[in-house]
Amino acid sequence: MRVIGLTGGIATGKSTVSNLFKANGFPVVDADVVARDVLKKGTGGWRKVVAAFGEDILLENGEVDRPKLGQIVFTDPSKRQLLNRLLASYISYGILWEVFKLWIKGCNIIILDVPLLFEAKMDRWTNPIIVVWVDPETQLKRLMERDRTSAQDAQNRINAQMPLDEKRSKADIVIDNNGSLEDLNENFRKILDQVTKPLTWTEFWLSRQGAIVAIVSIFSGVLGCKKLVARL
Repeated sequence: MRVIGLTGGIATGKSTVSNLFKANGFPVVDADVVARDVLKKGTGGWRKVVAAFGEDILLENGEVDRPKLGQIVFTDPSKRQLLNRLLASYISYGILWEVFKLWIKGCNIIILDVPLLFEAKMDRWTNPIIVVWVDPETQLKRLMERDRTSAQDAQNRINAQMPLDEKRSKADIVIDNNGSLEDLNENFRKILDQVTKPLTWTEFWLSRQGAIVAIVSIFSGVLGCKKLVARL
């Protein structure tokens, strides 16, 4: 099984690339979706976050006001680190569970869409690693336009993440998204051959099919040994 890491920064177009993978039939495990699930009312993650940040972060229905919580953690590094510590294990478990369910279904290639891929050390689970990159000016402009926010607020959110150039230096594949949507589609098509090449032997043995072959081989070997011993 090949688990491909997909990451980038805020307003780089990573979600657009993730949707392109989905449109081309690739199963995608989205860490943002998992993170939303672990913050749902009544979950363990919800209880820990409410205990740490107070009930002021809740909406009238008891759900977490995610924009309000985001504003708090993006302007205070210590609170951002606290939130990450509180939810890290829940998110990691949720992601692994989603990957396992896809493994059970027999999926050989899975896209792991994780904004904090490197920060959460999940890059060691993935190969290759794809980083969607834009230059700093483009990132700031797109974030301001997307969220209708001030330059300072947008820059605070960008600064809260690992610099894009550092992520690019760790990538196996870089998708330059400074251009138009048509340019992005073209760049995406260029990488499909790289991510769909035949599985290596290691990847094969990690797949469901490989596990079945291994189990059958072991079972056959045991039976063969029993027959051999019986003839002696």
